[in-house]
Amino acid sequence: MTCLKVNINEVEGWVSVENNGQTLPVDIHKEHKMYVPEMVFGHLLTSDNYDDDEQKVTGGRNGYGAKLTNIFSNKFVVECGDGKRKKTYVQTWEKNMSTKGQPVINNKYSGKDYTKITFYPDLRRFGMQRLDADIVALMKKRVVDAAGSTNKRCQVFLNNVQLSISDFKEYVELYFDSSETPRIYDKWGDRWEYVVAISDGQFQQVSFVNSINTIKGGTHVTHVADQFVEAVQKKANSKNRGGMDIKPFHVRSHLFVFVNALIVNPSFDSQTKETMTLKVAKFGSKCEVSPSTVKKFLATGIVDTVLSWAKDKESIDMKKKSDAT
Repeated sequence: MTCLKVNINEVEGWVSVENNGQTLPVDIHKEHKMYVPEMVFGHLLTSDNYDDDEQKVTGGRNGYGAKLTNIFSNKFVVECGDGKRKKTYVQTWEKNMSTKGQPVINNKYSGKDYTKITFYPDLRRFGMQRLDADIVALMKKRVVDAAGSTNKRCQVFLNNVQLSISDFKEYVELYFDSSETPRIYDKWGDRWEYVVAISDGQFQQVSFVNSINTIKGGTHVTHVADQFVEAVQKKANSKNRGGMDIKPFHVRSHLFVFVNALIVNPSFDSQTKETMTLKVAKFGSKCEVSPSTVKKFLATGIVDTVLSWAKDKESIDMKKKSDAT
């Protein structure tokens, strides 16, 4: 895939998503005796992504997302362009997937593969009368997320305008108002990239697994963050002899970590995929933070930040003891 296009029509209440990756074959499925696009988008329990022994770095596992979108839409339209078979396919469902239209096949297609989904959410089922500002803002953010977490060669468009964000490093810059906050960027292999910076006293993270925004983080974030925590803790304790013992959670509360990873067959805490739960041993790869990257982060002032916090905490604790006596 080198192109992703998302259009959001707030007035008419529809959303379309199109990409030029390999499409579904516009052909009759031998076992189910129906066109493959109809089977995938219009029938439950007919996907083919259940084999956990197969090494995949995709997002979905069982194909529920697209089908649920159909079920919760007043109207749902699938369009496929199959360059190999020289066919296009268009099919429409209405009334929460209960009414199925007949597929329209064009046997004289000469273009390249593409897939486009257009859906009209059944807003009343969500207690809404229109696509309100909050939900549209969330959708737009998700498009920006896609621009930052996908391969650099993939161009992302929102409402027919190409986004300027082309890679993860540029995406991370959106979270900072100026260049005053030092942040360290690095890559490990072709499956890991990350940025680490100093937070404002509370651990923060922004992370992606196979371009899925894991808003609560998970084992992939811990895997990267712990390597920095260990280094900072060791350095801080060596400079704080005689003072309080710096614990890992003391350091962690001063980190802001961004992670973009490709994980083999990831598992999550729920269908909304807010937290990745897969164990590190099953990632299919590991992110090994280099000594030079650690050195750069230690030079940002993180150690002094942690030590300053520790001294303030010691002063507060001493005052509490004094007041108590």
